Amino acid sequence: MSKRTSIIKALTEKLNLINGTTPYQVNLFQNAYAKLKFWDEVEDFPAVYLTPGTEMREYHPGGFAWGYLNICVKVYCHGESSSEQLEKLLEDVETCVDANRQVVYDSVKGYSTTEILVQSITTDEGLLAPYAVGEINLQVRYQVM
Repeated sequence: MSKRTSIIKALTEKLNLINGTTPYQVNLFQNAYAKLKFWDEVEDFPAVYLTPGTEMREYHPGGFAWGYLNICVKVYCHGESSSEQLEKLLEDVETCVDANRQVVYDSVKGYSTTEILVQSITTDEGLLAPYAVGEINLQVRYQVM
């Protein structure tokens, strides 16, 4: 499995811990997935889908390199108060990311991310009611070589 895929899966496991108990506000019911799905394909709400995006490399002497992986986190809610639930779930995802800036993605080799940062957060602004869609863009820094 590639490092990119491993990082996505490890982060998905952390997001599946969002269960509505402190410090979280929404129960995700283990509906975080390491794949892409659009809002009209989602059947269980709330749901979170993660996909890898572009990656940049920063090379240093001695064969050392940083990888900067962009991850798109799609967040979907449905119901009468879907916009409110979306805002709470976006906060929960951000709380989870902040608590897990260093995620072990290969326990056999001891690989972990160095940091995970939130780059941007956007929503549909209520246009898809009774659905609500949000997107969080993350940047993950990890050692490539």
